[in-house]
Amino acid sequence: MDILSTLYPWIKSIHVIAVISWMAGMLYLPRLFVYHVETNPDHINLDETLVRWEFLLIKRIINPAMAVTWIAGLLMVFTPGIIDFSAGWIWVKFLMVFLMSGFHGFLSKQRKLLAAGERPYSGKQYRMLNEVPTVLMVIIVIMVIARPF
Repeated sequence: MDILSTLYPWIKSIHVIAVISWMAGMLYLPRLFVYHVETNPDHINLDETLVRWEFLLIKRIINPAMAVTWIAGLLMVFTPGIIDFSAGWIWVKFLMVFLMSGFHGFLSKQRKLLAAGERPYSGKQYRMLNEVPTVLMVIIVIMVIARPF
């Protein structure tokens, strides 16, 4: 029996745990950015605290969770008989995951800008950007669970 087929339930479990962790961070980081840009930049202690929280969230939770999500996801893709590549849903899911990964990169860049003292967006704009991972997540879940096409 193929090793990936044998390990599939474990790989899928790890994938779901990693996705939950990744999404928790992706939903929380833009909220931290809102707090960051809406604080007085002269309030050094609070600004430094937010920079530290943002850094730790990216480095200790979001980045590792994304890496594990991708690794486990690719292992599932390569497991024989699991994915029907002629189905449309899988391609929509792949596109949404690539967009989520791109948004992850965007948030990483924003964290660096904020740490450097720049404030490229307003609190309102970060609130709106906070909806991006939610929309992508909803589409991904629908594609995986309902497989509408």
